[in-house]
Amino acid sequence: MSSAPKDGSRILVTVRSSEQGAAEVDVAYWARADQFGIEGWRAADSSPGQIFAYADPELQCWMPLPTASQDAGIDEGGLPEPWAGEDAEELYGSGI
Repeated sequence: MSSAPKDGSRILVTVRSSEQGAAEVDVAYWARADQFGIEGWRAADSSPGQIFAYADPELQCWMPLPTASQDAGIDEGGLPEPWAGEDAEELYGSGI
C-alpha cells in the first residue's frame, strides 16, 4: 500500500480477512484529516455521518480502477455500443 496514490483518487483495494468476515475488494481513497475523521484510507461509499476507515494493516494490496476504452466497446461519443449478440433477438423473456 506504500505505492498507492494518496491524492484522493479512487482505487480498488483488497481488505484482509478478519474476525468480521472474509477478504473482500472495495473502492477506497486517501483522505486528509478533516472534521469528520483522521487522515487515512476511507471507503468510497463513506459519508460525513458514517465514515468507513481502513488501517494500513487491513489493506493487502491495491490497483487502479479500470478505465473504459475503445477495446471495451465504447464509441468515440463515450457511450457503450448496444448489445447485438445472437442476431439481436430477445433471449429468455421480454428483454425488459
